[in-house]
Amino acid sequence: MMLPTIPTPDELLDKGFRRGKKAADLRRGEKMPKHLKGKRIEETRVITACQVIKDRLKMILDRTPEIEELPEFYQDYIDITVGVDDFKQALGALNWAYGIITQLEKEYGAKIRKSSSERATGLRKQAYGRISSVVHKIEKDLDFLDFAKQSLRNMPTVDFDAISIVIAGFPNVGKSTLLTHITDAEPQVANYPFTTKGIQIGHFEKKWQHYQIIDTPGLLDRPIGDMNDIELNAMVALEHLADAILFIFDGSETCGYLLENQYNLLEEIQNVFDAPIIYLFNKMDIAEYDGIRHDYVQEYIDKCENPLLISAAEGEGIEEIIDLIMKVEKRERVEEEEEYEDDENYFDLT
Repeated sequence: MMLPTIPTPDELLDKGFRRGKKAADLRRGEKMPKHLKGKRIEETRVITACQVIKDRLKMILDRTPEIEELPEFYQDYIDITVGVDDFKQALGALNWAYGIITQLEKEYGAKIRKSSSERATGLRKQAYGRISSVVHKIEKDLDFLDFAKQSLRNMPTVDFDAISIVIAGFPNVGKSTLLTHITDAEPQVANYPFTTKGIQIGHFEKKWQHYQIIDTPGLLDRPIGDMNDIELNAMVALEHLADAILFIFDGSETCGYLLENQYNLLEEIQNVFDAPIIYLFNKMDIAEYDGIRHDYVQEYIDKCENPLLISAAEGEGIEEIIDLIMKVEKRERVEEEEEYEDDENYFDLT
């Protein structure tokens, strides 16, 4: 999601006042009675400065989407990332400033026209002072919108027509590695927890059907209310996008989490979401799958329906996973499909 560049109050005022001076300088060469010229010059400075500042504020407002008009996935994503209420409050402040500056433009334009030439400069300075005060009152709101711009610039682009498969599991179980094998995505892959800092999406096509594979940040075995923003982004993807879930166990437990904890997370997801689940046991090439270890791992394998035993790092089991993905059907989401299926770029606000 690309928001327009957000200026600081000083940048906004500097641009308005410079353009006002430039417009006034052009009027100095015009022929008109001396008692009118000074007033016209100062009036031009005020009106031009106000219009330039208002145009910039309007551009920000016009290029920022109405939150309620976005699909629920994006609404929740924005709320988790920056806070919808704070976002709306900041935009409301800009709208307030636009209205006040419009009033000042009319008020001081009229005052200067009715004044004497001697008073015109003083009125223009008075207007500039009030304009500056208004703009500085929205400084924290401009700062917030700049923060939102930076925070939301990597918001994922979702194809709501594709069959969407969301990969879920604990950190470092091999989700990103699996994504690179199944799709054309190139996520960052590293051997430490929470490598995936945001939702990443890869795509592939089979038999004229488009599939979208979504790699979520690692989920931890704890209540949703205790999750951090990274984990909540993953839950948003699961809730709004998943036609099916690829849940990955690390059978070797080298991710740092016991199979018991991984299974608890699976049960949490099953209780919250109704999407079908494809069960994968990864890293089985290093799971020391013999003796006591065999019985221990097999206990959890037996708890899952038709699980696949794979090694994502070695590319083992990938074709079998793709075969299962191709059996997934699109789940009905009337609101998203009907309202947004023909509007692919509404959030790309360049």
